[in-house]
Amino acid sequence: MLSQAQLLWLLVLWAPGSNGDIVMTQTQESLTMFPGETVTIRCKASENLIFDSKNGLYWFQTKPGQCSGSGSGTEYTFTISRMEANDAGDYYGQQVGSAPLPQAAISGGTKLEIKRRENAVPSGLIFQPSAEQLEGGQATVVCLVSGFYPSALNVVWKVDGTAKSDGVLTSSKQTDSDNTYSLSSTLSLTKQQYEAHDLYTCEITHVTLSQPLAKSFKRSECTA
Repeated sequence: MLSQAQLLWLLVLWAPGSNGDIVMTQTQESLTMFPGETVTIRCKASENLIFDSKNGLYWFQTKPGQCSGSGSGTEYTFTISRMEANDAGDYYGQQVGSAPLPQAAISGGTKLEIKRRENAVPSGLIFQPSAEQLEGGQATVVCLVSGFYPSALNVVWKVDGTAKSDGVLTSSKQTDSDNTYSLSSTLSLTKQQYEAHDLYTCEITHVTLSQPLAKSFKRSECTA
């Protein structure tokens, strides 16, 4: 749903009489720009959108004066000048029809990322379950990965050397103030499952690494 995405702008047209068949398309699935550059995001409608005294085009953005939208017919653009780190996110174009019932045509979106001038190597930390959590019969192992660029990165959990996917939850990537990325990954187990094994490893793969970065601990060597 759109409410779950970082929507810095919405293109909205109220079009009475719309049959709901309009398709909004953004062919730029992703863009990566240097800070300070100007970026233009393009959105195309499958048919001309209607403009008259009762219908209009409205742009919504979080930075008045820095963003501008334009277009007519089927071609629309949204421009951000002077790209900054917090401009990164997912951008969508939306056309809305008001009759007979409100209908919406939403484009596939464009992911906008900040480009660094050099790659950055990830660092990782792994944390064992707390004693309090184990007392409650549960065990969560946490892996924190930070400081990496570009954003493509993979985390694999291994238990006693065997890859494990059940109980794994990896967060979406966050953009940090230095334009690198970070994420967290958790392995959730019952206390019984956790105590049945010894070696827990978070294995990180990234373009900057010649071999996976492994962060691990042995349960038998952990102190309460």
